[in-house]
Amino acid sequence: MTDIVLWNGEHADVGHIGVGAERAAHIGSYVKDGYGNMVRADIKLLAAQALLSCPTNPQRLRPEVLNLSDAKDPLALNIPVHAPKEAPVAPAPLQHKATASVPAKRPISSAAGPSTPGSAPGSVSEPPRKLQRTGPSKRPVAVPTATHTSTGCPLIRVPPAQSKVAIPVRQIMLQQLFQHYAVLYENILAQNPTLASEHALRQEEEVYSKSSKFTYRNAIITSIATLKNRRKPDNASHASVGTEGDLARRAEERKKLNALRLTAEQLKPYVMSLDQLRQWGYIVEIPPSEGGSRPSEEGSVKTCERCSTAFKVKRREDASMDECIYHWGKAFSTKVNDSEGCERGPHVFYESSPEDLHVRHPFSYTRGSRPPDDAPSEETSQEADGEADSALDVVALDCEMVYTTGGMRVARVSVVDATGKEVFDELVKMDDGVDVIDYNTRFSGITAEAHSAALLPLTVVRRSLDALISSKTVIIGHALENDLRTLRMVHHRCVDTVVLFPHPAGPPYRRALRALAKEHLGQTIQQGGGTVGHSSVEDSVATLDLVRWHVLNRPPPAKPAASAPPTNKL
Repeated sequence: MTDIVLWNGEHADVGHIGVGAERAAHIGSYVKDGYGNMVRADIKLLAAQALLSCPTNPQRLRPEVLNLSDAKDPLALNIPVHAPKEAPVAPAPLQHKATASVPAKRPISSAAGPSTPGSAPGSVSEPPRKLQRTGPSKRPVAVPTATHTSTGCPLIRVPPAQSKVAIPVRQIMLQQLFQHYAVLYENILAQNPTLASEHALRQEEEVYSKSSKFTYRNAIITSIATLKNRRKPDNASHASVGTEGDLARRAEERKKLNALRLTAEQLKPYVMSLDQLRQWGYIVEIPPSEGGSRPSEEGSVKTCERCSTAFKVKRREDASMDECIYHWGKAFSTKVNDSEGCERGPHVFYESSPEDLHVRHPFSYTRGSRPPDDAPSEETSQEADGEADSALDVVALDCEMVYTTGGMRVARVSVVDATGKEVFDELVKMDDGVDVIDYNTRFSGITAEAHSAALLPLTVVRRSLDALISSKTVIIGHALENDLRTLRMVHHRCVDTVVLFPHPAGPPYRRALRALAKEHLGQTIQQGGGTVGHSSVEDSVATLDLVRWHVLNRPPPAKPAASAPPTNKL
């Protein structure tokens, strides 16, 4: 019987493998199949070849073991059989040292092809190792390079797949917001050209974060309607400047500030000690010299504070308005192109020595600070008589000064209580023999016409202040030592915003009140310029609000409370 021997020694049955009869009609050789039937040799051979080429056959035939020995016909096919070549012994795989790094290339296999039956058992190569993925692969997102359109409207730079609202819809809504912000800010865009763009983008983000896909458009329309109802601001710190979130946040902060009524007990940790008062230039004791003996220096030679030139002190009507060339701002450490200055005016002088100031107008303590030893104090007398003390526990104070023939003197005094309500605001008339040289309108806000209405001299003003301020009153101010000096007032319970908000360079440097108000309160003050100047009432309220803000948002300073005022007589 002719059969086909498989590689594992089993006999393959090819008698029932269907092969087209037309392919073997012209061949006359016959052989026996596995059942003893005579079949043509070429058909049996074709069946064997079909079995060999079938990819799904689990027992594939190997051509080198094919045996057709039962063919008796001389025309039987003569199939050459080749002995398998001895496969080369695969070299031992290299032992790689384990490293923490991921291999850059797939290792080369020791045997490129499949192993043969004659191969050594240990020559079978290892399967290739899989490369470890070092990080998640992400498809790069195309981001526009431009940040604004040609009209100045910002572009929404968000991947479309991450937005719950279509990007084109959001861009259209953002364009509408930008146009309305530009109309609202038309008076301040010259100084703040990017303000409309920044606030429009932030407003759109606020609405988007609080809206769904279905409420987004209506929420934007509501925001635009709100913008139309706002007043046009005249400065960047106006109440109308900002997004809806900014306005709501400022309103809440303002509500908290207004609701906070400061008390003397609450401000104990903020009151400066005597050592701190001396460090910051406060006068804590009355000079021993005779006070008020020489109120004016008219006719004397002094050094000009502005240009450092020696000059003879003259009255305003006698002084030349262009004899002094100076810079009105703070001096810089370098001089540019030998420039002379940008302002012209009369020569003026400034005195800071306690003795000199005491000679011009005498210092005095606030009521109850230094009672005589041989008589009860005014404060004690009021308590004994059952009278309620009219002094406030907390006030904020600010003064405006002018240059005179007696140095720098107070021309306006403003006081507000712990709620920010104005309780005192008066112009101060100069003492007899003292004349104004320069009203310093850029900073004081006082003009000759306005000051002509002053009726009360400093002595009367001080008596009026005694009804509001006693030794127990906490006085709040910014660079308060200057105000107390010009008032000739000695007080020991002081809270100074210069100390609460120190300059990064440390003393004696100090931050401007205008900068602190803008940074912490979002308010713009002292915007009068060279013709209007400052307002002492506005500065007093700003100083009070800064202390309120500090109490609400920062811990109290780790400093001891002020020491008790000295009681020894001079």
